[in-house]
Amino acid sequence: MENATNPREFIAMNIAVLTLSDTRTIDDDKSGNILVDRLQNAGHHLAARQMSKDDIDTIRHIAKGWINDPEIDVILTTGGTGFTGRDVTVEAIEPLFEKKMDGFSTVFHQISFAKIGTSTVQSRATGGVANATYIFCLPGSPGACKDAWDAILNQQLDYRHMPCNFVEILPRLDEGLQREK
Repeated sequence: MENATNPREFIAMNIAVLTLSDTRTIDDDKSGNILVDRLQNAGHHLAARQMSKDDIDTIRHIAKGWINDPEIDVILTTGGTGFTGRDVTVEAIEPLFEKKMDGFSTVFHQISFAKIGTSTVQSRATGGVANATYIFCLPGSPGACKDAWDAILNQQLDYRHMPCNFVEILPRLDEGLQREK
């Protein structure tokens, strides 16, 4: 998919989607379905999809499996980023980060603020990198998933996006890290 204005060809990423909910099922998982539809429409591959209850150990177990899977480049979670007692996605995932991506949260909140105003402060959307795998924890609302994909992830997960993107630095995420690959 090369064009005259951008000679780079699209590179499909392998993306896993994890929905965190005590009440939803795959059949009524609007946010997960939005992410799956958008990533596939962009030309990426759905590498895995799963649902989990809001339980730190279970979430962390699934995430670690995907982080250690060399066939998965990106993990998207939806749900569990709020402040209620059952919202534990951030507690489960952030300790796995080798590097936290503060800019993701900042840009997400800017986009969200333009749409829902100060209610954006109720989200703890976060992003980071672990074992050369990008991880983004999104709120459980369909609107928030649309905003995160459409305004941030769709561009950053596209090698053709200039001046820089996550795809082009993916091979260098391991530089200088002292761990087994």
